[in-house]
Amino acid sequence: MADKLCTPSKSTITYREAGVDIEAGDELVERIKPFAKMTRTAEVLADVGGFAGLCALPSGVADPVLVSGTDGVGTKLKVAFLTGVHNTIGFDLVGMCVNDILTTGARPLFFLDYFATSKLDVAVGERVIQGIAEACRESGCALLGGETAEVPGMYAEGEYDLAGFAVGVVARSKIVDGSRVAPGDQVLGLRSSGLHSNGYSLARRVVLEAMKLDLFARPSKLEGKTVAEALMAPTRLYARQVQAVIEAGIDVRAMSHITGGGLPGNLPRTLPDGLGVRLSAPWNLPGIVRLIAECVEVTELRRVFNLGVGFVFVVPKSDVARTTAALRAVGEEPMILGEVVRVPADTDFEARVIFP
Repeated sequence: MADKLCTPSKSTITYREAGVDIEAGDELVERIKPFAKMTRTAEVLADVGGFAGLCALPSGVADPVLVSGTDGVGTKLKVAFLTGVHNTIGFDLVGMCVNDILTTGARPLFFLDYFATSKLDVAVGERVIQGIAEACRESGCALLGGETAEVPGMYAEGEYDLAGFAVGVVARSKIVDGSRVAPGDQVLGLRSSGLHSNGYSLARRVVLEAMKLDLFARPSKLEGKTVAEALMAPTRLYARQVQAVIEAGIDVRAMSHITGGGLPGNLPRTLPDGLGVRLSAPWNLPGIVRLIAECVEVTELRRVFNLGVGFVFVVPKSDVARTTAALRAVGEEPMILGEVVRVPADTDFEARVIFP
């Protein structure tokens, strides 16, 4: 007789006893369907709940090229766990992915999320995904689907992880790739809301451990905000602004999303060899950056944080006025950060951004 694999004395073991609650997962899916529906665009062909999302290419895009990006939100999640603020972390996730694909001139089409936790808290999951949906709607893309994974033992109690995946489309002839950037071109920046989703391992080390600040403290540099509010300020979304500039017919030669690595680590990614950016007069730094600067050397500060600049356009000098007007029409007040200059061919990558 074959050996028995399991010989329970009174009852069999259930999936719930093993740590996975199928009913909770089903409930979350039902709760998030209205959020996904509010992001639906004309190209979406199926509702959330199937094995795969379906999205058609928009009409009127000549020789369409798909553009994709993926990212997470790093250890900013640790601050979300400490504060209990879960409704804005989705903005960070969408921003980290969508803002990246915008740099090619692409229009965002759809977004997918991956939410993983050891034990699913339906209320927390709902708040997270509601934030994702709201950010998708603001960016003009559909929340096409995603995955909620309950993985017992993988994360600490009350914690979860997030990843996102964005897809956009751009006409091949309108791809922005930085290849036409030339000396004398002007560099315009859009403000960030703070740290966005980068540098949080250093930020937490400085603010919460070295300075030992309470999350509800209000240091003078934060100008009335609590530490929690400054750290949890959601990542800004730049889809409307990029669309406004492109629709204005401006000769956008390069765009850059300022994420991990700051200005020195991101601006050179948009530039041909032999070119750099000479930054002009300093701009006002966000309060949270000025607070962290009390314990961090300036070079380290520049190569970790965005310094208050979330997105950059490079345009010919003749297009600065039109670019500024297009951005002001959607509520932005761009900063002129500097201009493109020649640098020696052997200049180190980060040294191609020259600070005043």
